[in-house]
Amino acid sequence: MEAEILGKYRNIAVIGASSNPERPSHRVLKYLTKHGYHTTPVNPNEQEILGKASYTNLSSIPEKVDVVDIFRKSEDVMPIVNEAIKIGAKVIWMQEGIINEEAAARAKDAGPLVVMDRCMRKEHLQIARSKRKRVRGD
Repeated sequence: MEAEILGKYRNIAVIGASSNPERPSHRVLKYLTKHGYHTTPVNPNEQEILGKASYTNLSSIPEKVDVVDIFRKSEDVMPIVNEAIKIGAKVIWMQEGIINEEAAARAKDAGPLVVMDRCMRKEHLQIARSKRKRVRGD
């Protein structure tokens, strides 16, 4: 499912994005942007990240969001999921270490696909490696 999501959807809002290069959310935002995804940072405490305007919440993003990539504590996920459903996001992706079964069930009942406890960057890297191996015939 992760490969299908990463192949199909290109507009990603990164919730909890950080301007600090040491933070995983910064590294993932930078990686996804570098690999052709249209990324939008969402953090009310940041004005701009990697030259992109940072928004206070999902509802304030002017363009369509396909994937909501969440870098927040597990217990803080439900309001984000509710807002993602409200804006019509197709995928809720909770990053590595983030697990909220109640929020996942809520999202699935409303329609979006759900990924939990997985890193988008690591998944993309793994898919890219697999493709290279197939091309080389390994």
